[in-house]
Amino acid sequence: MTQDLADASLSVATEHGFPFWSAFQTILLGWVSVKQGKAVEGITQMISGMETYWTTGAELLRPYLIGLLAEALAERGSTERGLALLAEALEAVEKTGERFYEAELYRQKGELLFRSYSEGSELIDFTTQPSRSQEIERCFLKAISVADHQQAKWFELRAATSLARLWHRQGKTEKALATLAKSYSWFTEGFDTADLEDAKSLLGRLTESMYLPAPEGSE
Repeated sequence: MTQDLADASLSVATEHGFPFWSAFQTILLGWVSVKQGKAVEGITQMISGMETYWTTGAELLRPYLIGLLAEALAERGSTERGLALLAEALEAVEKTGERFYEAELYRQKGELLFRSYSEGSELIDFTTQPSRSQEIERCFLKAISVADHQQAKWFELRAATSLARLWHRQGKTEKALATLAKSYSWFTEGFDTADLEDAKSLLGRLTESMYLPAPEGSE
């Protein structure tokens, strides 16, 4: 859907000579390419579009667009570059006061920190790296706080899902279940969307692990 709409918008913008909108749609089409598995091509297109976008003098959506590029680079494995871009995006939030994507930027930061600290492993040893796990947790909690303040329920759900996944890995399953269930229960529609399906799947795993029988021989 993003590809179809961005293509149509780019056609109109090109026809009428609107460089701002041409650049914006180019960025989105690059993001689409990344999502379709063409990471190198998509990132190159996003960077080209952003260079043109900034040339117009535009500052609107800077945190959002930088966040999209950080996400794209992270998907290609460029975690450190992604973190640097997220820091830039959060600086732009403070500079411009444009905060609609702030919660998601903090959530992305937490996810990339986890990936960075685990160095390709699925798990961090939380007993030996408590400060690192606390830093990740702070990012997710900040994302939930911002989203809650803005009443941005979708961003809140995404952050709650990330936090619940982290807490589950730390053995805080009951706490994870309560947090995610609270956020998920707000929704009355959209259950076929990726984020709600992800949250529902995690809720199921959390619930199941809460009621698994104790290992044989344990008290």
